[in-house]
Amino acid sequence: MRILIVEDEARLAGTLLDMLTMEGYAAEVCRDGESGLDNAMSGIYDAIVLDVMLPRLDGFTLLKRLRQAGVMTPVMMLTARGDLNDRIYGLDSGADYYLTKPFENAEFLACLRAVSRRQGDIAQEHIPYGDLTLTPANGTLRCGERCLTLSARELEIMRLLMLNHSAILSKETLLVKVWGYDTDAGDNNVEAYISFLRKKLTLLRSGVSIAVVRRLGYRLEGGKA
Repeated sequence: MRILIVEDEARLAGTLLDMLTMEGYAAEVCRDGESGLDNAMSGIYDAIVLDVMLPRLDGFTLLKRLRQAGVMTPVMMLTARGDLNDRIYGLDSGADYYLTKPFENAEFLACLRAVSRRQGDIAQEHIPYGDLTLTPANGTLRCGERCLTLSARELEIMRLLMLNHSAILSKETLLVKVWGYDTDAGDNNVEAYISFLRKKLTLLRSGVSIAVVRRLGYRLEGGKA
């Protein structure tokens, strides 16, 4: 899962980043509302952790603009403002959860998991396609009795391909969703990981393959979800 943290307090932003990274999330930080909105509008994140009091654009306004643009990424708002009217306003603006500072790390992580479950594809414990089953929680790809463990990027690419099996995913889409919005990675990185995954599908003796659609991208073939 890729998480966007929009928080201007450096210490808290760093703590959240470290915590999420240790839990296996891919996390990025924006320190003001305008850059947070720009990144959030990309739609590449699985969840957004959003502070209310931000420079340049406050969290409430950011959230309203996000929802008006049709971006429905789950949002958990963080704030020191615990007033009931503020909480109601945040939820009415489109927030999925409202967590008041200070909070315990375990509470934060539990709330983030609850918010993320709003998206059905994230909540899936096992993702099937053809003779394959992907288990994101432990990074395994299974075909019958055979099972292999995927690296973090292999896992994310395979997850995207399996969840979007009826679509063609471009290299640009994979770069942004797997490596991040401001990545220095290029097409050759995507090609390398596709090659890794093809070798693993061969080792699993799967009937599923990763096909290249010339000038468009990649899609899975050989199975039905």
